[in-house]
Amino acid sequence: MTWVADNLGLILELTLIHLRQSVIPILLGLVLSVPLGWLAWRFRLVRGPIIVLTGLLYTIPSLALLVLLPAVLGYSAISEINLVIALTIYAVAILVRSVADGLDSVDADVRQSATAMGYAGGRRFWAVDLPLAGPVILAGLRVAAVSTISLATVGILIGVTNLGYLFTNGLQRRLIAEVFAGVVAVVIVALVIDLLLVVAGRILMPWLRAAAPQTEGNTASAERSTIAEHTA
Repeated sequence: MTWVADNLGLILELTLIHLRQSVIPILLGLVLSVPLGWLAWRFRLVRGPIIVLTGLLYTIPSLALLVLLPAVLGYSAISEINLVIALTIYAVAILVRSVADGLDSVDADVRQSATAMGYAGGRRFWAVDLPLAGPVILAGLRVAAVSTISLATVGILIGVTNLGYLFTNGLQRRLIAEVFAGVVAVVIVALVIDLLLVVAGRILMPWLRAAAPQTEGNTASAERSTIAEHTA
């Protein structure tokens, strides 16, 4: 492990670059998925096409997508923008279904209660529907985050530097320690991001801690109490 000790600065620099290249697509994917997921939930006629088409995006090989996007959109294939856009597409492919399923999970009685308390339209969506769909969306976001962090390493194959550099350079030089360092660094980044998402979920959805000991039969009443907290 002498190589790791001698190259801690390089590993840290690549880790920060990798983190930047991963976090931006995760956030963009979430922002784009919320309206798409809402459309899929709200209009049943387009639910199937939206979910199927966005899901098919994930089946596109990453290297092929990184080559096709610049040809179609006209930017440099070796730019970081290319990698960010490709990763955003994969994040959207995962998150649209999560948003639609999350909105489906909100109890109909809760929506009626919210409407009776003066919530309607966009206000109900942001204050009631989206928060209560949060646990399902968060689960999808955690999957998308880990997937994005892993896929980002493919960027090195088109010349975008990140932790993937440790894989290719280590293999070329037959330095197992360098490859191992890259694997560990990617795993650590994924674990840290996943932990931050869990913590953020607990902070943004504190009612989940109170509802956790309850049985499934009490879920609807717990959601109604959440609405009451919002109106207080």
